[in-house]
Amino acid sequence: MQRRFLILLAALLTISLLAACGSQSKEDVVQKLEKQAEEMAGYKAEANMKMRTGKDEQKYQIQVWHKKDDFYRVKLQNDQDEKGSQIILKNDSGVYVLTPALNKSFKFQSDWPQNTSQPYLYTSLLKDIKSDSESKFTADENYYVFETKTNYQNNKTLPYQEIYFDKKSYQPVMVKVFDQDMNALVEVQFANFAKDDSMKKEDFDVDTNMAMAPTEAPVAAMQGEELTEVLYPEDTMGAELADEVEVKTDDGKRIIMTYKGDKNFTLIQEKAEVQAASAQFSVPVNGDPVQLADGVFGAMEHNRLEWNSNGTTYQLASDELTEAEMVNVASSINNGAAK
Repeated sequence: MQRRFLILLAALLTISLLAACGSQSKEDVVQKLEKQAEEMAGYKAEANMKMRTGKDEQKYQIQVWHKKDDFYRVKLQNDQDEKGSQIILKNDSGVYVLTPALNKSFKFQSDWPQNTSQPYLYTSLLKDIKSDSESKFTADENYYVFETKTNYQNNKTLPYQEIYFDKKSYQPVMVKVFDQDMNALVEVQFANFAKDDSMKKEDFDVDTNMAMAPTEAPVAAMQGEELTEVLYPEDTMGAELADEVEVKTDDGKRIIMTYKGDKNFTLIQEKAEVQAASAQFSVPVNGDPVQLADGVFGAMEHNRLEWNSNGTTYQLASDELTEAEMVNVASSINNGAAK
């Protein structure tokens, strides 16, 4: 009897040891994620992103190219705006936001993407995990899951995220970004993620990417369009519309709105101008690219924010709004009432 008991005890101890050896701690997983990032010469990924930060859900297809160490190409295509695809590039001369349909780009001297969370970039997800000493870690049958704080410089309404990694490949599978009430307002589903060591610096060149983009049809479609719908922000930070002026331009009209209140601001909107191919140049910006609630990237410089959406160019200027408040006002425009 005693011999059987000892055999059973030894078997249980063996099973326990095997189970312990098969489980991964938070530190073990982070170490393997870091090792994978270090060993990858580059990667290409495809993802689908849903954003519920406005009235209507926005859906994007995202294509990511990353070449070690600091070359990035992120293409975002909105399901509802065929003309509005944008490409964010980072190469050894700076950071660029390209709008191929307008043959236009902004150039930034910026720390993007290191200075803010990016739910579709592997390196950004890993940085958020490592930066949060209070992050939580769980594992189920298929995934390692991290719950961490986010680092959105101009958006404090999305403070938390869940990051899912495949247990076999350690590749990102899904990211959910939450508001204060733990409602998932942003969700990124990775459809494909593959290591790639074939990319060259030329793949991240501005001219190369402008030439690669299918611009002819969108540009032709936008020629001759006029500003037919004027939109108003829902979030005005307590200010009210005090004046609205329509100015005739060579391309149609420009609407200038003046809001006055505790914090004054001016909003301008007009038909987006398509640059001639021969006139292509990058507008230098002493600031950072910022992402609005509908996924569009704009150029923030001091007290001015400019962006393009659905064939319209918007400019928001204020000496009194903070950058975060300007992003809130701009993000609420496409959800506001139309004239």
